[in-house]
Amino acid sequence: MAAIFSSASISSSHQIKLQPSSLSTDSQRAFKLRCNMKNPSSNDSSTSASQESEPENLLLKMAWYGSELLGIAASYIRSPKSAATPQEERPVLPVIDASGVIDRQKIVETIKDDFGRSYFVTGNLTLDAYEEDCEFADPAGSFRGLGRFKRNCTNFGSLLERSSMKLMKWEDFEEKSIGHWRFSCILSFPWKPILSATGYTEYYFNEQSGKVCRHVEYWNVPKMVLLKQILKPSRQLSKKKSGG
Repeated sequence: MAAIFSSASISSSHQIKLQPSSLSTDSQRAFKLRCNMKNPSSNDSSTSASQESEPENLLLKMAWYGSELLGIAASYIRSPKSAATPQEERPVLPVIDASGVIDRQKIVETIKDDFGRSYFVTGNLTLDAYEEDCEFADPAGSFRGLGRFKRNCTNFGSLLERSSMKLMKWEDFEEKSIGHWRFSCILSFPWKPILSATGYTEYYFNEQSGKVCRHVEYWNVPKMVLLKQILKPSRQLSKKKSGG
């Protein structure tokens, strides 16, 4: 979600730093696939979809990038009291052996706990569960950097009047874990738009540290529907104007 409010362009050419001596050639290939893989689709279908939705993608990105700038501006003008509110300290995750690999189940439980703190809109997440150069992606684009993700989440939260973030289902697979969520919020714009959607996030893990190296969001609604939600005044505001 916070990647939506980023002005970074999509990039899939970054490489994760590895210890060559600690991985076999096959292991390196498998790791590179997990942390740098593209969304599964055929070249033909992805090219066609890209051509068909290019104007929509451009419009959506312009809206999201503008929102990131708005969030940054809001972080400077919001009251000192709210800006200085301390966030709860997240514990340092333990390692399971001398190699420094964190147990995957521990990472999973930590992410679930962070959902309880609505980390998407508060930035209140366990930083030790992620690589510093973790890739964060969503329907609008992607960028790398844990610090930027945390900042975007915090700034996005400052644009909300109310929000609800619930983890509905969790799935573990060999190469990744998937968290299915439901999100709704009222944006603190003059027209009080309501943003509501379901989706899921894929978490890919670094084999060397056990930490999350890719955090990929998918929304179960068309991108333009999200944009229309942001531009549409809420029903409550319409009722007030009509005197209802």
